[in-house]
Amino acid sequence: MTQTKTEHRIASNHSDDYPYSWSVLLYHPPSFKYEKRKVCKDKDGTLHSNILCAVDVSEMPLGTLPDIKNTAEAIRLLKSVKDSRHPSFLAVGFYKPHIPFRIPREYLKLYPIESMTPAPDPDVPKKLPNVAYNPWTDIRKREHVQVLNLSFPYGPIPKDFQLQIRQHYFASVSYVDAQVGKILQALDDFGLAKDTIVVFSSDHGWSLGEHGEWAKYSNFDVATRVPLIVHKPGVTSPFPQPGEKTFPFIDVFQGTREQFGKGSVESVVELVDVFPTLSHLAGMHHLHRCPSSSFKIELCTEGSNRANLIHNPEIEPKREAYSISQYPRPSDSIKENSDLPDLADIHIMGYSIRSIDYRYTLWVGFDPVRCQPNMTDIHAGEMYLLGEDPGEDNNVLDEFDHATVLHKLAMLPSWTESLKHHIMNLSNELKSKGIL
Repeated sequence: MTQTKTEHRIASNHSDDYPYSWSVLLYHPPSFKYEKRKVCKDKDGTLHSNILCAVDVSEMPLGTLPDIKNTAEAIRLLKSVKDSRHPSFLAVGFYKPHIPFRIPREYLKLYPIESMTPAPDPDVPKKLPNVAYNPWTDIRKREHVQVLNLSFPYGPIPKDFQLQIRQHYFASVSYVDAQVGKILQALDDFGLAKDTIVVFSSDHGWSLGEHGEWAKYSNFDVATRVPLIVHKPGVTSPFPQPGEKTFPFIDVFQGTREQFGKGSVESVVELVDVFPTLSHLAGMHHLHRCPSSSFKIELCTEGSNRANLIHNPEIEPKREAYSISQYPRPSDSIKENSDLPDLADIHIMGYSIRSIDYRYTLWVGFDPVRCQPNMTDIHAGEMYLLGEDPGEDNNVLDEFDHATVLHKLAMLPSWTESLKHHIMNLSNELKSKGIL
C-alpha cells in the first residue's frame, strides 16, 4: 500500500501512521513549506499570505504548487505498478480547497467575480442556539481579514469580500478536479482503468456564508456533507469499447460541452462505510463489527457494507437510516475558541443525526477528563425538516414534546443509544403530525 501526502499529520504524531497503515513512507511535496509564507502578491507587488492567493505558478518557490506535485507523484506510482501482477492500493490526498486559496490564477476565469452571488441564506438563523454558532475564528486571524475590524462573533464580512472568498473556493475546487482528472487519465494511459476501483471523497465540507458562517466548524450540512463517488469497472459504467477511454480528460478551459449523467444514490451513508464497502468490492474477507470497546481489536469496522447501493443505485432509500456527526464547544456562549477548543476546554458536545427527512442536533454536557457526554444535561437542540427547509435555517425543535424522551435518557447505556431513543420519539411525532 502506498500513499501520497494527506493534510493532517498531527493526529498521528507526525508519523503518518507508518508503518502501521502504509507499506512505504508517505510523499510530502517540498513546496508545501511555502504554503503559509508571504509568497502572494497584491496589485502593488506587496507580498502577503492572505486567504485569497491566486498566483502565476512559474513565479512560485520551486516553480510549482503542492497539489501539482502530488498529482505527478501519484502518476509516477501508478506507472511503477502498471506491469505488476500484485494488487496495489494508492491513496492520494490534496490540500485544496483548504485555505489559503493558493491556486493557479487561470482558474479564477472560470468564475468571473461579476457572476458570483452570496450564499442563499447569509443571515444567522433566528432560532439558532448560541452554542451551535461557528464564529470562524480561523478566518478572522488571516491578514487581510484582520484589517476589516469585523465585530465578534457575527461580523458580517463585507459583501464584496464574501464574493471573492466564494470565487476563490469554487476555483480551488476546479483546480483539484483537474488534478483528479489527470490521475484518472493515467489509469487509462497505463492500462489500469479496467481493473481499478476508484473512490473519491473528502474529510469535511466548508461554509461559504450560509447561516452567517464560514469554514468547517459546525454540524450543518454544508460542513458535514461531502462528495462520495465510487467507480467499479463494469458495474457503475460499462467497460469501454476498443479505442474508447474510461476516463477521458476534460479540459475546462477548452469550452467543453460535456454532459454528465445524474448517477446519484439518495440513501444516507457515512464515511465509515467506505472501508467495509471497498473491502467487499475488492473481494476481501468480511469485516467484523467493532464492539463498544475496540482498542485491543486489531481489525474491525463501525461502518456498513454499502455495495448493494453501488450494484442497485435505484434501490428505494431507507428513510429511517441516518448518519452521525459531532462537534465540540467550550461553553454555551460564543468564544474565540468555540471553533477549535483544546480537549481540556471541551465542556459541551454537539451530537447530530442526519436522515433523508431531517437533521437533529443535541448539545449536551461533556466531561473532557473521561471523554464522556452526559446525555441528560441538555444545553440546546436543533431540528430541521429538510423537505421544507433544505438549507437548515428554521429550527423547529420547540414544536416537539421532549418530556417522554428526557424521562428515559438516564437509563440508556451510551450516547449512541440515547440518540437512537431520541430519533424513535421524534420520528413518531413527525408521523403523527403528518410530516413523514
